[in-house]
Amino acid sequence: MPNHKSPAKSLKQDAKRFARNNYVRSTLKTLSKKMHSDISIEEKREILEKVYSQLDKAAKKGVIHPRTASRRKSRIALHFNKEVSASQSTEE
Repeated sequence: MPNHKSPAKSLKQDAKRFARNNYVRSTLKTLSKKMHSDISIEEKREILEKVYSQLDKAAKKGVIHPRTASRRKSRIALHFNKEVSASQSTEE
């Protein structure tokens, strides 16, 4: 345990930041898992908007690096577009 006030405050701040960052990261993981699950294209389209929003927020807040957010958005979009084209080709 710290002997002075400022390190004690720093520990409290670190715990708060860790909890908030951990929540954001787990939310991102959950949303990306939903994108890769077997649900309809319309539901995935709605989730895609949420994923984009959450990634942008996480990058803005510093939870993840902005380039990481960009890369993840790109990969999720590629996955989504492949599934859309696959579903359209099976309908024809």
